[in-house]
Amino acid sequence: MTERKRFVFKVGTSTLTYSTGKVNLRRLQYLVRTLADLHNSGCEIALVTSGAISVGAGKLGLAERPSSTPGRQAAACVGQCELMFMYDKFFSEFGCTVGQLLITKSDIENDERRGNLVNAFENLFLYGAIPIINENDSVAVDEIVYGDNDSLSAQVAKLIHADKLIILTDTDGLFDKNPADYADAQLLPVVKEITDEVLELAGGSGTNRGTGGMVTKLAAAKDATTQGIDTYIINGANPEDIYRLVDGHQIGTHFCAKE
Repeated sequence: MTERKRFVFKVGTSTLTYSTGKVNLRRLQYLVRTLADLHNSGCEIALVTSGAISVGAGKLGLAERPSSTPGRQAAACVGQCELMFMYDKFFSEFGCTVGQLLITKSDIENDERRGNLVNAFENLFLYGAIPIINENDSVAVDEIVYGDNDSLSAQVAKLIHADKLIILTDTDGLFDKNPADYADAQLLPVVKEITDEVLELAGGSGTNRGTGGMVTKLAAAKDATTQGIDTYIINGANPEDIYRLVDGHQIGTHFCAKE
């Protein structure tokens, strides 16, 4: 993997925040430091980040994520500002410049807008900046209700012809059964093809702080691997594991790209 140049990382809400909805600053700083170091070594990095609604709810002093769509829109407005402020601050400390892209489904489905997105990405890389991407939850209601950033990360990986998609979450990868229910559950280190049987291993939805869960991660992995992009699901609790992954060690579950 050290020969590869372009990586898309996706980080979920459960990795970025505490149960209070407040940002886990220590973990965020470790993640940023690791990605900045990879960037400084010559890699091109794009980061798809969740967390705007949860962080916004925490900053607004709400006990939980709003249940209504307009409430989630308002929380996303507040949380996105907070997230980008922290990303900009931490990346700047390590000498990196970031740029924000808020994307909706229609931006990708429309040919002209998709072309504009690709041009923006390519020039951000040309100028040495790190794109930070999120769904535009403040205006794109469909994404709040139906979408997730796992799917968005696969779309971004395809748009920029990434070499690898790395999804950081709150589990070690894909298991042969639910590790919360079965003590003998075994991590699957390599999945060569995402079949219906593999999809059945995904279980239910994610935490109450995010959408997704393993179901959407497998869908993203299937989407990316069919386009020739190796995909990894790893635990984001220790962002420095990214170094081990890049150095070729087995971390999490590797979903093999189709040739």
